[in-house]
This record gives sequence, C-alpha cells and structure tokens, in this order.
Amino acid sequence: MRYSFHGLADHPAFESFADGLRRTLEEHGHSFTENTETAALVVNFFPERAPRWFRRNGQAVFVTGVTRIEGAFDSPLECGYPLLVRSLSNLLVALVGDGLDGETHFLTPEQGHYVIRPQGRDGNGSAFFDRVYERLSPLASSTLVVDNVFTPNLPRELWEGDGETASIRRAGERLQALDLLPVPFPLAQVLPPDVLRHLRHLFGIGGLSYGNLSARRDAGSFWMSASGVDKSHLWEVGRDMLLVTGYDAARGAMLLSVPPEIEPRRVSVDAIEHWMIYREHPSVGAILHVHGWMEGVPCTAFNYPCGTYELARAVAEVVHRAEDPSRTVVGLKNHGLTITGRSLDEIFERTDGRILPHVPMA
Repeated sequence: MRYSFHGLADHPAFESFADGLRRTLEEHGHSFTENTETAALVVNFFPERAPRWFRRNGQAVFVTGVTRIEGAFDSPLECGYPLLVRSLSNLLVALVGDGLDGETHFLTPEQGHYVIRPQGRDGNGSAFFDRVYERLSPLASSTLVVDNVFTPNLPRELWEGDGETASIRRAGERLQALDLLPVPFPLAQVLPPDVLRHLRHLFGIGGLSYGNLSARRDAGSFWMSASGVDKSHLWEVGRDMLLVTGYDAARGAMLLSVPPEIEPRRVSVDAIEHWMIYREHPSVGAILHVHGWMEGVPCTAFNYPCGTYELARAVAEVVHRAEDPSRTVVGLKNHGLTITGRSLDEIFERTDGRILPHVPMA
C-alpha cells in the first residue's frame, strides 16, 4: 500500500507523530509517496479550529484526518464528530494533550470511538505507534466496493415493487422506531455547499443513515435499501429500493437493474456484504443491518470500514460458521450488527427487545 501525508508542512507540531507513523508504516511494508494522487491512504493533518479537507480523486482512496486538541475533550463525539465530517475523513485521529504523553482518540463515521491512553515513553514511542497502526491497518488493507453499474432493464411488472419490497417498507418503519443512531449532525449543517456537492458526487451520499435492509427476490438477485435514505419512507423503486443482480469483481462494482425512466440512487454501501451472504446461503431470505448491539454474539475480529470487500468477507465467514446461517446475528467490531433471517418480519420478531442502542468499542 502506498501512503502519503497532506498538510504536514504547514503544521510542524505534527512532525513527531508523522515521523513515528511513517516509521511504523514502512516497518509493515507500506511505501511513502509525495504524490497524494497515487496514494491509497492519505494522512491529512489539520488544525483543530480550521479542519481542512483533502479532495480525493477516487472512491478507493482512504483518508485519515489527524488533528491536535489543545483544550478539554470531555465529549469526543460532540467535539470530534464535526471535525471528522468537515475533513471528509474515513477515520479521525485526535491527539489530545502533549504528544505521546496525552490521549489519542479515534472516531469513525459510524460514531465508533476508542482511546489509546498514555503508558509512558518507550524511547521512540514504538509501542504507541504499534497501537496506532492497529487502528489504521484495516484502512491500509481494505478495498472499497461502492461503485454501482445501473442497467435500465427492470421488468415492467416490478416498477411498482413486489411482496419483498413491501416487506422492506414495513421493516424500514420498524427500523425507524428503534431510534438507533439517529443522525447526529446533518451534513448540510457541518459542510459548506461545495464540499457537500463533492462528497455526494464521489460517494452518492444523501445523508447520514442508520442501517440498511434487504430481501431476497430469487436465487440471483435481492432488493436493498438505497444509501442515505429515510428508512421510514422507502417507497419508490430505483430511488429508495434497488434490485441488486450481481457483483463485477473486475470493476469492483455492484450491478443493479432499475426502471428505464428514473434517476437511481446508489444502493447501500453494505450491498457487497449482503451479496456474499445471499450467494453462499440459499436459506437466507432477508438481512438487517443496525448500529446497535446484542450481548453474546459472535463478532468480526477487525474494524474494517463500511463498504469494503474485507468487511463483507469477515461477516460472511462468521455467518458461514453459524449453526444456522439463515437465523444468525453477527457483531461487526466497533460498528453494529448484521442479522440474517428467513424474512425481515421474522428478524424483527426474533430480536424484539434484545437490541441495545450502544455499540461497545474495543
């Protein structure tokens, strides 16, 4: 993996962190490049009170924002989440206090939050940066699958949906009622218009969302909620719900069949995960993803980002090991739950009252 730094020259206070991070990345086989346009991981340094975003050239570029917090950081989500969003980062690293002697906070778009607390100096801080690398390594090794290929060939009899889309509508209303991870900061309130336009163009993001739903149509296709839509108003086929027909590995893109006279939204970024599960387990009839938790469930080992092939593979492997893959719950580390079932109605009946609103962070 090739990585690069952005904004470092303007902020000499970050140099010790950058030196230690560069040393650790290279010890793990990653190579540095001055050219941010050719890097797969860009570490973007910016001051706390003036978050500066890095304009990535493609969806496959991961950005880690790094900032210093000079004052109190008692409410990390309240203080740090706007910095994450404004800097368009996949991960925010907030250095609180005096370098390696202070706390280091990590925040994710899913509102994941975890901390590395100071444990004393160890010469060049190698133990500290090894722990930082543990948090960055999923980014360094992940492949985003967020491209969509739309084909306007959806059969006319499906333009108004079918029984499966009706079940998704009902489930969307029930998901809304769970009130899990409501939108904390509407994007339009924390991003200037030009940055918001760029973000929407790059990822097809309509807003911060709080889960997704899908239902199998047949052996080779499934309906799924679109990205960033209000789950309590899933009505229009091609806009709010889309028919996923496959995955093109060569292009790293999901394949979708849409009505011919509609401008489609992108499907949820977790479509690759649902595709893997449906393909490998014909008994699975529906999948629900929520940003909540259940005690005692099997979990993935790493905190891979949403929409990556690696997260999808990790979840699919846990489902594969389950006694009954068609009725299982998988914990996504520092993220939430993926729940399989025979139908969406059955999933909600089985999990009623058991989903906790807070995801434990490790």
